Amino acid sequence: MPFGSPEKAFENSSTLGFLSSTQALADYAQLIIDLKKNLSAQNCPVIALGGSYGGMLASWFRLKYPHITIGALASSAPILYFDNITPQNGYDVIVTKDFRETSESCYNTIRQSWSEIDRVAAEYFKAFNSSQQLKDYLTLLYESAAQYGNPPDDLIGSLCNIIDGAPKGAAVLGRIAAAANAGIVLPCHLAYDYLYNQRSSGWAWQTCTEMVMPIGYGANETMFQYSPFDLNNFTKSCQELFGVTPRPHWITTEFGGHDISSTIVALHSNKGAHCLDIISPTPNEPDWLIAQRERSRSLNLGLQSTRPD
Repeated sequence: MPFGSPEKAFENSSTLGFLSSTQALADYAQLIIDLKKNLSAQNCPVIALGGSYGGMLASWFRLKYPHITIGALASSAPILYFDNITPQNGYDVIVTKDFRETSESCYNTIRQSWSEIDRVAAEYFKAFNSSQQLKDYLTLLYESAAQYGNPPDDLIGSLCNIIDGAPKGAAVLGRIAAAANAGIVLPCHLAYDYLYNQRSSGWAWQTCTEMVMPIGYGANETMFQYSPFDLNNFTKSCQELFGVTPRPHWITTEFGGHDISSTIVALHSNKGAHCLDIISPTPNEPDWLIAQRERSRSLNLGLQSTRPD
């Protein structure tokens, strides 16, 4: 950990300022050069590999330091979710599709639950203004179920079985509460100090400085309640947290936009989970996942065999 401890590293913007994608890439470049020199491995090819944010770094490393790597494998790397290249609702449209394809009744119950939460909160808990934290938790629950359902686990199916399996005539909120309290995806009671956790989060700092992903959704676009991305509100939140103003166009300025390269190979799957193709293999994996891993392996071997001497 830089500066000796997490507390020191996250103390203020003077130390947090070193936490950026460009700094990480420069560090990787120097590390690889030094390692190859110290190990007498100057002729060994290097392929960048990463998933999620690490996948973004792998992609960008290949773009910015093409003389150091011969290729990159990026898994679940949302490099096009900037500057409105991708529709703002793209992520949650897919989450909604996953739930609806699993169970139409489950999807409808979730859609109905938001207004019911607002009604109950306004009637019984107005003094606590508590509905938003609950809705944020449920949104995270559903998104996590879609994102992290590694086979053979079916997190969406498990949640929907609980929601649909409630006794006939059960109230909407009773069904939702049963699923939330099951602890299948997230801890049953995920309560925390928002400001403390965000201020100690490296990703929060990066989203407030360079990784501005305009994720949101309008009315009736998803199973979630109307929540469009608002740059003004996002900016106010970042200024409150860190005293910084976001740069919404920085990533596309630094790394490019939609047409990055005509030679990029995209391996697409309708059944995958977050970074599933680069995690350690497990017994009884589905055939499509085995085939995708083998395809990635052959592409990497091909890069090594065709590289110039």
